[in-house]
Amino acid sequence: MDTASFQFVLFGLVAALVSSFSRSRVWRSAVLMAASIVFLGLLAHEPLLLLPLIGFLLLGYSGLFLLQRGWSRSMVWSILAVLLVYVWLKKYTFLPEGIFLHSPYFTLGLSYIFFRVMHLLIDTGDGDEARQIGPGAYLLYTLNFTTLVSGPIQRYDEFARDQFAREPIALGARVVGLQLERIIRGFFKVNVLAMIFDMLRVDALAQLGYNLPLSLKLYAAFRLAVLYPLFLYCNFSGYIDIVIAIARLMRVRLPENFDRPFSASSFLDFWSRWHMTLSSWLKTYVYNPLLVFLMRRIPSVTLEPLLGVFCFFVTFFLIGVWHGRTSEFLVFGLLQGGGVAINKLWQLGLARSLGRKSYRELAKNPVYIALGRGLTFTWFAFTLFWFWGNWEQIKQAFGGLSSVPWFGVWLAVWLAATGVLAAWEWLRAALLSIKTAGGPVLTSRYARVVYASALGLAAFVMTVLLNQPAPGIVYRAF
Repeated sequence: MDTASFQFVLFGLVAALVSSFSRSRVWRSAVLMAASIVFLGLLAHEPLLLLPLIGFLLLGYSGLFLLQRGWSRSMVWSILAVLLVYVWLKKYTFLPEGIFLHSPYFTLGLSYIFFRVMHLLIDTGDGDEARQIGPGAYLLYTLNFTTLVSGPIQRYDEFARDQFAREPIALGARVVGLQLERIIRGFFKVNVLAMIFDMLRVDALAQLGYNLPLSLKLYAAFRLAVLYPLFLYCNFSGYIDIVIAIARLMRVRLPENFDRPFSASSFLDFWSRWHMTLSSWLKTYVYNPLLVFLMRRIPSVTLEPLLGVFCFFVTFFLIGVWHGRTSEFLVFGLLQGGGVAINKLWQLGLARSLGRKSYRELAKNPVYIALGRGLTFTWFAFTLFWFWGNWEQIKQAFGGLSSVPWFGVWLAVWLAATGVLAAWEWLRAALLSIKTAGGPVLTSRYARVVYASALGLAAFVMTVLLNQPAPGIVYRAF
């Protein structure tokens, strides 16, 4: 049930159907609560495994309760307590082993619950939102089964606007059709494309350990570098497509989490398109406060851009570290933060040396954009070695070739990504330019029906023929 399986999709559709029996917000909330509790029970199997999670939720609500009662001084202590308990429950490796709970317990979805609880504490403590959140609303928001496993990270006011509206948002035939199409698209991404990409990647990694000719090893290294970003995108965005569609059928609009990330022409642009709710959360609660704090402490117009670079580094370093508990993710964080910081320094340097007007003209140049797009894909692919691999796997991957051949591989990845992604952008624009009176033919109702039917049939056939369980969603582990 924690995957994009037939069972999960069926569960979500049944919950949406039952929710539609009444437009009453009480009924819809009761159905969402029941579905979320059943979903948790199906995931945990043993109720006792949920005790630490229940304790974490109680700790978060206790802090929220105090803040809503005007105890503003409790804000810092509540945030620290939630942060420390989260780190403890996640068993981060920089903490001594002896302090952890050694009996098994349920942590799936804890990271996304953490973001929602911290958002409530910070906004309530700052007095940004004049609201009273009861225990029922708190549990609905934090345990919503559509966002529990892998997000997206939704703000409370957006959730409450739809979930508790006296008059729920419309759910006509067109909306239902679009959401069913999105479910099929997401299911195809996860169960067909992601599975194929992962099988090819595993084969490429294995080949790097074999005694093969250099040409075959170079090809294996190239495939290993290129395939994982494609797998991760299909795996994660496919699941997000499914949960956004199910939530919309339950009359709740979840925020989008992806916006064609491989079309990004810079690493900064990439992170405004990839896992957008995570980067937006950290921009709101880490980047902006940190930058304001530093600018107040260091009031220098000259240093302001460099302070921004430093804040970018810290923010995206934390994005990397959040992804895992081990030292591999520490390196992943350094590479994410370093990539964004260097990207920003590059932009500042060009703007200073060329002038703002010339830099803006350069940034619009198609060749410059294409090269930047290819380099962005290449850097992201490189950083992901510390995302998917442990040190033994990373050693196996980079040990299969010496440094000079690997440099050639990354250069080939850059050039290939530049050409292929530029061709894809051209093809997409060309297809969308074919229009009728009703708009682009590619997005017409009839084209979408054919497209969704073909994807659905392909996904069904592949799933039945392979007879394998649905692949796990990578981001459920964080």
